[in-house]
Amino acid sequence: MTVEEKVKGSAKLVSGVEGDKTDSKSAAKADSTPAGKSASASVIASVEYVHGRRRGEMTIDQISGYKKESTRLLWVGLKDPTKAELQHICSQLSLSTDATEEIVKKHGRPKVIDYGEYIQIVAMTVSKENSKKPVFGEIQIIFGIGFLLTVRRGDALSNSSLRERLEGWPDLIARGSDYVAAEILDVLADSYTNLTARLEYEVDQSEHQMLLQGLKESDIRKLYKQRRDLLRVHTAIAPMIEICRKLSLVRIDVVEMDSRSNFSIVSDRVARLVEQINSLREALAFAFEAGMMIGQNHQTDIAKRLAAWAAILAVPTAIAGIYGMNFKDMPELDWAFGYPFVLVLMFGVCAYLYWRFKKAGWL
Repeated sequence: MTVEEKVKGSAKLVSGVEGDKTDSKSAAKADSTPAGKSASASVIASVEYVHGRRRGEMTIDQISGYKKESTRLLWVGLKDPTKAELQHICSQLSLSTDATEEIVKKHGRPKVIDYGEYIQIVAMTVSKENSKKPVFGEIQIIFGIGFLLTVRRGDALSNSSLRERLEGWPDLIARGSDYVAAEILDVLADSYTNLTARLEYEVDQSEHQMLLQGLKESDIRKLYKQRRDLLRVHTAIAPMIEICRKLSLVRIDVVEMDSRSNFSIVSDRVARLVEQINSLREALAFAFEAGMMIGQNHQTDIAKRLAAWAAILAVPTAIAGIYGMNFKDMPELDWAFGYPFVLVLMFGVCAYLYWRFKKAGWL
């Protein structure tokens, strides 16, 4: 029996289309081993496609006999796998030791590595649904002729909806693993777009509040957190521009000419989003400056009012202080209209000063 016939028989066994009792016992025995049990815990999907059409599922231990051909595609999806699970799957896919070490470790920033027969793309996922700060995850895409491996860690996006959509159009899957990888990155760009829209809404709210009410101590802390989050998001998604641009421009054996334009589209989309994030950061900076100016103007207005009232009240205070000295020889003490005259003088001067300050805009 050829290797292709073995793979075909195994696929039928797993999908439940047909199989005998002996094969079922063998599959159960393989799953009961440590490697098989560990692998099945993190495997979201392991599906083989022939000419774009779903042929059936494959267990991890059956991958070793898989033939990597352009007319076939094996799409394996993992979620939060352990080191042992990843090493086992990489060995089943015949990946090199360097590639396995790079796949096993976690990454803090996006990157792309060309191993000749296959390519590894590391991208960061960012979400902000029910939390006040962005939540970051990681997705690795390893693809070559006839196979595609995705490794998701943390709060990474699911590829189930994309898989279902592509299975509805077999001609798209038939284009190869490079096309599917570009589609995964395009879905990732969609999530970046939704995140940017949410961040823009929050920045607009903060900007509106600062322009109307000025800055408080709590607003300054909030503004700092927002600018820090924007910087973290920028750092997470900006390298994807160069990664996708490299895949679209540099000649790589596993990337067909038809798929290069798809990577170029993703690069342009991410570039626009990065520009938008930079604009949001500048908007927060302008809002901070405007809020500070509004606060300073408000303090200046208060100082002007206090100075104006201090000048108005200084007049009766000075006159009352002079007549409160109780000297014997003081003008107008024996005049019958001296007291009313002093009162009229004080009110007249205060009224004049009030009018002048009101006209100057200090009151």
